[in-house]
Amino acid sequence: MKKFDIKNYTISDLENILTKKGQPEYRAKQVISWLFKYGAGDFSAMTNLPKTLVHELESGFFVSSPKCAQTNTSKDGTIKLLFCLDDSLYIETVVIPSKTRNTICLSTQAGCRFRCAFCASGIKGFARNLSASEILNQILYVRDTLKMSITNYVFMGMGEPLDNYENLVKALRTMNDENGLNIGARRITVSTCGIVPAIKKLGDFKMQVNLSLSLHAVTDAKRDKLMPINKRFPLKTVIHALSDYVEQAKRIITLEYILIPGINDDPADADDLARIAKILRAKINLIPYSEVRGFKFKAPDRQALETFLNRVKGRHEHITLRASKGKDIQAACGQLAGEKL
Repeated sequence: MKKFDIKNYTISDLENILTKKGQPEYRAKQVISWLFKYGAGDFSAMTNLPKTLVHELESGFFVSSPKCAQTNTSKDGTIKLLFCLDDSLYIETVVIPSKTRNTICLSTQAGCRFRCAFCASGIKGFARNLSASEILNQILYVRDTLKMSITNYVFMGMGEPLDNYENLVKALRTMNDENGLNIGARRITVSTCGIVPAIKKLGDFKMQVNLSLSLHAVTDAKRDKLMPINKRFPLKTVIHALSDYVEQAKRIITLEYILIPGINDDPADADDLARIAKILRAKINLIPYSEVRGFKFKAPDRQALETFLNRVKGRHEHITLRASKGKDIQAACGQLAGEKL
């Protein structure tokens, strides 16, 4: 009989499954706690469950575990983890330490179907969505194997999170559940390239996670070239969807803007970026482009970054220059490809 990965089920899923088996609802809370609070690797470790339930769980489910194939550490302390999935596909996860926080950058897909011109994740195309379990296991590995405490969780690794909406939401529910990972929603950020229907769905999702838009260009002509998704959902449509999201969710969103010399760094780009941010009452993260092997783009120099930053800041003060860490191990923004170094 086929067994199913129990980490793919939310607490409400397990309550439905177990009550149908004649178990009280609280058993689901116990199982979820064992899996995510205590990191149990098998059902026999769940010592407060009746043996009959343990045997029943063992007959229909299994407890997956992350398989890390390679660990690379940058000179700046950034850690890049290469995970091998059960079907021999690879994904990458990045841990970015700083003085006051440790941020984990999570992947949601093996590969990416959107092929942004500056990003390595789409080089080999799209393989498949990650399950909720495969998303959550990235966190568990860092917590339980690396023994690191994570303060911030960003869905900015390989793939487009909102293209894997159902599994993303399952993972978010377990992350936020007090019996699961018990992570505050405001410590979680979901990034998107601008999938309008999913932005609307996320607005209906009653969890106060942060939303970030990978903008990277402020005209349709430029964004079409950098991000093919713009031909399907042009800027005006995305901005309208985000405006609705801000009103509905009552949350401040962030615009991510990778600065690429000669492509999106002229004064008019800075002015339009400030204009869009004002419309959305958004924060801006300005990110220097990190070079990817085989790509034509180059990283901006410090003067170009400061010139662009200061021009935007003169028109919209809520802009931050984000340091790109892990460049020497291909772990910076846009460099994740799911390959061994």
